[in-house]
Amino acid sequence: QVQLVESGGGLVQTGGSLRLSCVASGKPFNIGRMAWFRQAPGNEREFVAHINWMAGSVYYADSVKGRFTISRDNAKNTLYLQMNSLKLEDTAVYYCAADRRVLLALSSLGYNDWGQGTQVTVSS
Repeated sequence: QVQLVESGGGLVQTGGSLRLSCVASGKPFNIGRMAWFRQAPGNEREFVAHINWMAGSVYYADSVKGRFTISRDNAKNTLYLQMNSLKLEDTAVYYCAADRRVLLALSSLGYNDWGQGTQVTVSS
């Protein structure tokens, strides 16, 4: 099992930027894929971005494409999400997730390990 700890959330105005980090510990060598999800109050948890841990291939939800960038530092066992041009609708708790499988997975059911979440609030 992999333990995940997110950081970097906060309050930002529309159009601003934030960078989220997620540090993996435990058995990070078991990671095949990682992703960011988000959940706003009253909404289901939704997919944001995915990365193949070894190959580095990425995939984004249409709602964040061109504004968010997912990346990783394998040496530091750290996942990142650079968020630019933030909108009010980006307000949510952001979670990082990991799984030993490698293929793209857009559902939260495709991830075994989860962080505790970090709050991102975008204000006007």
